[in-house]
Amino acid sequence: MSAIVDLLSRVFARPMFLTLLVLVPLIWWRWARKPQRSAIRFSTLAPLRMAGQTWAVKARWIVPALRSLAVILLIICLARPQKGDEETRIVSEGIAIQLLVDRSSSMLAEDFSIDGERVNRLAAVKSVATKFVLGDRSADLTGRPDDLVGMIAFAGYADSMCPLTLDHAYLAETLSDTQIVDPSEGRDEDGTAIGDAVALAVLRMRDLARDRDALKANRVKSKVIVLLTDGEQTRGDLSPEQGAELAKADDIKVYTIGVGTRGMAPMPGVDIFGRQTMTPRPVTIDEETLKKVAKLTGGEYFRATDTESLRQIYQRIDELEKTETEEKRYLQQAELATQAVTLDIDWLPRWLRTTPPLLLVVIGLLVVEIVLANTRFRRIP
Repeated sequence: MSAIVDLLSRVFARPMFLTLLVLVPLIWWRWARKPQRSAIRFSTLAPLRMAGQTWAVKARWIVPALRSLAVILLIICLARPQKGDEETRIVSEGIAIQLLVDRSSSMLAEDFSIDGERVNRLAAVKSVATKFVLGDRSADLTGRPDDLVGMIAFAGYADSMCPLTLDHAYLAETLSDTQIVDPSEGRDEDGTAIGDAVALAVLRMRDLARDRDALKANRVKSKVIVLLTDGEQTRGDLSPEQGAELAKADDIKVYTIGVGTRGMAPMPGVDIFGRQTMTPRPVTIDEETLKKVAKLTGGEYFRATDTESLRQIYQRIDELEKTETEEKRYLQQAELATQAVTLDIDWLPRWLRTTPPLLLVVIGLLVVEIVLANTRFRRIP
C-alpha cells in the first residue's frame, strides 16, 4: 500500500483529489434509473417491439461514458499530474596541453619498433602521442576528450602546427602529416631549437587566455607542455632554461621526454653505390638540461628508450594531469493538465507521441457529449 502511495505522490502533486473518483458511479446510477416522465397511452406496443431497437438506441450509453471520462480526467487534472524531465549537464575543467615534437634529422634513427617492425623515432612518437590524445584501451590510455590540445613541431625553427583545440581528429591528422627535416635542405632548417619551442608554446597559451570562445568551450584548470626531443640544444635564440623561466612565470608545467636508446642507434644512410645502409651513431641527449627544465616548472623528466617505455611515459602523464568533471542535474516538472507532452514510446505512431493538455481533452469530451445529447441521442420528451 505504501508503494502505491509513494508512486502516486511522485506522479501527482495533489493526489488526495483522486478520492473524488468514487463519485463517478453516480453518473451511471442517474443515467440507469427510470425517471418519471409524461406518457401517451397506446392500445398496443407490439408493432414497436417487432421493429426492434436502432443502433442509436443501443449506443445511448456513449453519452454517460463521455461524461464519465470527462469527469475522471477533470479529477486527474485537479490532482495535478506531472512529468519530470531530468536534464544532466556536465561541466568540465580541462587542461590545455601543448605537444612539442622534435622533427630534426636525428629523429630518423631507427631504434624503436611497432608490432615487431623497426621504425624511426618520429613514427613511434606519432603512434603513442595519437593514442595519448584520442585514447586507446589496449595501451591503457584514456584519451583527453575534454582537454584543449595543440602541437608545435621544431627543428632549426619552432612552428605552430595545430592550435589548441578540442578537434582532436584534426590534431591527430596534423601529427600524422609531420615529417622529419631533410638534411639536404640545409643547416638552417635542421637542428634542435628547444628553447624557442617552449617559448612559442607559452605564447600560444597566452593567446588562449585571450580567446573567449575557447574558454567558453572548456574551462581551463591548468596548462601543460609535453616536450619530446632526442638531442640537445643546437639552434634557436632562447636557451631551454630561458624558455622554462617563461613557462614558470605563466604557471605552466613542462614534462620533458628524452627519446632514444642508450649508446648507439642505427641511422639510415646511402653508400657510394646508392644503396640504403644503417650506420651506428652515438645517442646524445642533454638529460641534465631537460631535468632542469622539468624541475623549474614543476614537471617531471622521463627517458624513453623504446616504444613501450614511451607508452608508459604518456600513461604516467595521463595519470598526473587529470581532468575534473562535475555533473549537475536539473529536474523540471511539466504540468500534464495544462502542457502538451511528448511521449518517448517508440512503438506509438509519430502523430500520437505528442499528447495535448488534459484540460483540453476534458473540454473536448464535454463538447462532444453536449452535442450528441442534444442531437442524435436526444430524448423526447
